[in-house]
Amino acid sequence: MRSHRSAFRWLVSKEWRELVSSRAWWVLLLAMGPLVGVSFISAVRVYGEASGLNGTSAGVGEAFSPLIGIWAPTFSACELAAAFLLPFVGIRLVSGDKQSGALKMELQHPMPAFARIGAKALVLFAGWLVAFSAPLAAILLWRSYGGSVYPPEVATVAMGHLLNAGLTIALAAATASLTEHPSTAAILTLSVTVGTWIINFIAAVNGGVWERAAGYTPTAMVAEFQHGLVRLDVTLVALALIAAGLTLSAIWIRLGVTIHRRVYESVAVAAIAAAAIFACAFVNTSWDTSESRANSFAESDETALRQIRLPLQIEAHLAPEDPRRFDLEHRAIGKLRRVMPKVQVNYVSATSIGLFEQTSAHYGEIWYELGDRKTMSRMTTAEGVLEAIYSIAGVPVPVEKDDEFRGHPLAVPPKGAATVFYGIWPAAIVAGLFFVRRRRA
Repeated sequence: MRSHRSAFRWLVSKEWRELVSSRAWWVLLLAMGPLVGVSFISAVRVYGEASGLNGTSAGVGEAFSPLIGIWAPTFSACELAAAFLLPFVGIRLVSGDKQSGALKMELQHPMPAFARIGAKALVLFAGWLVAFSAPLAAILLWRSYGGSVYPPEVATVAMGHLLNAGLTIALAAATASLTEHPSTAAILTLSVTVGTWIINFIAAVNGGVWERAAGYTPTAMVAEFQHGLVRLDVTLVALALIAAGLTLSAIWIRLGVTIHRRVYESVAVAAIAAAAIFACAFVNTSWDTSESRANSFAESDETALRQIRLPLQIEAHLAPEDPRRFDLEHRAIGKLRRVMPKVQVNYVSATSIGLFEQTSAHYGEIWYELGDRKTMSRMTTAEGVLEAIYSIAGVPVPVEKDDEFRGHPLAVPPKGAATVFYGIWPAAIVAGLFFVRRRRA
């Protein structure tokens, strides 16, 4: 009889062999290189042209942030792979033992069910890290061109996609354990993914509660990380969902337990996860890791805003699909919430698009209330919002410092990138597959 520790090591080794023999994993590896290559080559070409490549333009400031210009589009290929390729790898690894009958033999050893799922999740995450070497190759290429690499913002982007992969693995493990056939699990996983997209669409149209819920979907989470913003509430919610998904998988993988008991335990896990997510939603801590401080006001403005102790209430008469509302939320309100946790924002509109509200006397007004003082403005820029707040708070406008981020222009073509991602990467994957198959033979 093996000890629990040696049995777990044996199980991890066995799951790794299963992963390496999985066609789905090799397809993921083979596709990752060209996916990243298309995004990286396009991003570098656009970045170079904006920097003056083959032209006369010298470009301007924010256009030369590698975070937005290079890393966000390059790593977006990982989001696509995690949504449409990684689930099949996870379902194959979890459902394979059920289909072959090996799970019944494994269950004869007294090992905790969560340890079994933990071994599979650990191997799947390791397999994703192997595929994740494709965007790391893009970082090395960018560095070889002479491009600037700011480690905190690159690490933040990578962290967001690793969390997204963890959510996908947990979802795939849960659906594979709940269903009897891999195809059913795949359909269920895709349905959940599409469901999160529907939430984002409804939020864009209706706003309100839907807009707050959409902020915790994988798409919104990845978007914030790709902009260099780490929100503790979003991170904790993602970790809670990962833990809940793996726990559900561990519950339903126990074939000898009655269905009624597994249903009761699943309801309890769902209730605990919901309570944890609700509690995490009230956490306001966040970090701006972007070199350009794109998610923050100037340091002098943040110092002035922290002096305001009273709660600030903002009422904006803007429809959910009005572009001015998007500018207000992302250019000002989002930054304001990071400095002043007591900000309450209420959007008022009679329609979702605001097209036929333009003639209304109050449409477009933004009211600011602080204590017994109140003022109105129609400006949606960060400067306009700060001006209105300073006026009712009686705080002097801080002196701006000449420390604006000037960017890192780089007028170079993506030399060698096509060879790496379209030639060397597929050849290396095919060679690795041939080596593994030959060694097993």
